[in-house]
Amino acid sequence: MKKIGLYFGTFNPVHMGHLAIANHMVEFSDLDEVWMVVTPHNPFKKKSTLLDNHHRLEMVYKAVEDYPNIKPNNIEFKLPQPNYTIDTLVHLGERYPNKSFCLIMGMDNLKGLHKWKNYEVILNNYSVYVYPRVSEGKVPETFENHPKINIVTAPIMEISSTFIRKAIANRKNIQPLLPHKVWQYIDLMNFYKQ
Repeated sequence: MKKIGLYFGTFNPVHMGHLAIANHMVEFSDLDEVWMVVTPHNPFKKKSTLLDNHHRLEMVYKAVEDYPNIKPNNIEFKLPQPNYTIDTLVHLGERYPNKSFCLIMGMDNLKGLHKWKNYEVILNNYSVYVYPRVSEGKVPETFENHPKINIVTAPIMEISSTFIRKAIANRKNIQPLLPHKVWQYIDLMNFYKQ
């Protein structure tokens, strides 16, 4: 049974940090594939600088073209909003009964996992792969040494999509932070220039 790591994000835009984490999980853990799940715009939130779903998905496609074990996924576009991670996990399990799904998250998300809807159900039924992030606060004691939580010693990637969007708006050259085809797409479409 293939073990799939689900890496959720708005990917606005997808950048080298995302790619480095996804690739590290495929190469240095027991995951067979990583699916980059593009989360849709929350209809209850102010839109701000979030690009349309299809543009963000297209950028993920372009970013992972040369990585056969990293795949874009738009499953959440088809689910009712607002959507919760547990609903996506259940839906994927029903749709792909021959695959085993796990969650990939940053240490910052692990610190707040106890606030997620049905987090106990998630931890009882799914493994969680955690990569390091520089963040405030402590991991709740209940998560320390938890049998379903795997801390992966991935490189710390402190590149943020927010930083990239602001840099583009300020006409800075941030090409090294983006996969080449993603940079070309952003440039062609004139995204984030305000």
